[in-house]
Amino acid sequence: MEQIINKYYADNARELHRVVDKILMNFGGISNKDVDDFYSLANEVFTDIVKKYDRNRPFETFLYSCLSYKIRTEITARNCYKRMADRFSVPIDLPVSGDKNFTIGDMLADSYNLEEEVIGKEEERYNRKMLSYLDRLSKVQKEVLKLTIAGYKPCEIREKLHISGKEYSDADAAIHAYRNISLLF
Repeated sequence: MEQIINKYYADNARELHRVVDKILMNFGGISNKDVDDFYSLANEVFTDIVKKYDRNRPFETFLYSCLSYKIRTEITARNCYKRMADRFSVPIDLPVSGDKNFTIGDMLADSYNLEEEVIGKEEERYNRKMLSYLDRLSKVQKEVLKLTIAGYKPCEIREKLHISGKEYSDADAAIHAYRNISLLF
């Protein structure tokens, strides 16, 4: 048993880390911080299975199967925890207190107001940055922007343009997307 321990923990546990890295390659997208967590988990698993190893199969196989199971369980638990936040998310265009004309989005404070940037400018007087920004928007997105500037509420815009809530949300997201508005800075 001492030979096995020496093999896996020689050179700062290089062999144990190699096994963990091989397992993690199947999952992808693991940050370095998470890799360190899985190395620690591997240490716990290793010390636990050394006591349970019965020599009926090769230790490498036993270690790999135990580590795979534990790592998969840990990743599943972490992903479940991340998804819990989605259960509590609320759409930004959700009406507040039953008033269909007042949404959560209307209550959010923001120092940058895209609509104010566009209000009062005639198209021929737009600067180069504004024209570049407008060129990136589709016809529907431009219409949504124009109606927003005119003071229409989201539900009124959807009704006026005959678009669904998703189409409105997509247009509004594109209007306020960093890749688009960054042209204005």
